[in-house]
Amino acid sequence: MKSEPPHSSNAGRWYLAGLGLLIAAAGAVFVFLMARSFERAREMRNWPQVPCVILSSETEERRHDPQSPAEFRVNVTFGYEWQGVRRTSDRPTWRGSSWTSKPDVIEFRSKEYTVGQQTVCYVNPADPDFAILKPDSLAPGYSIWFPALFVVGGLGITIRATWPGRPAR
Repeated sequence: MKSEPPHSSNAGRWYLAGLGLLIAAAGAVFVFLMARSFERAREMRNWPQVPCVILSSETEERRHDPQSPAEFRVNVTFGYEWQGVRRTSDRPTWRGSSWTSKPDVIEFRSKEYTVGQQTVCYVNPADPDFAILKPDSLAPGYSIWFPALFVVGGLGITIRATWPGRPAR
């Protein structure tokens, strides 16, 4: 026959409940961020597409300190016309041009945008000065299930920890 200690505490249950809520809250933050990224990428695909031309494409190099490897990015400027007004943009993507230390990646990017190349850009109708060459990936929407598992799991821990105990036999 098992007997409970005379001064049983619920501290362990509250600890687990708090831990479960913390896990659920962290998962919820990532669900929100991924949903926002997915929605923005989906919205970009609905922006009007207009013809544009690559005006300049230059490779930029940087080093954080003399011992660090060189990093590169391709700075692209392209011109387009929106409602009869000529405009330029320097954003290949929403976040601009990213840095890389991989020579093969920078070589591919520099060949992707050659001066004089005719292509299509996406223009934000709410801010026509903001145009991009590539919309963001929809991948966050397809991966949102992973942080959602933390929300479900964290809430499950909390519910299980706070559920009234089973009656003794």
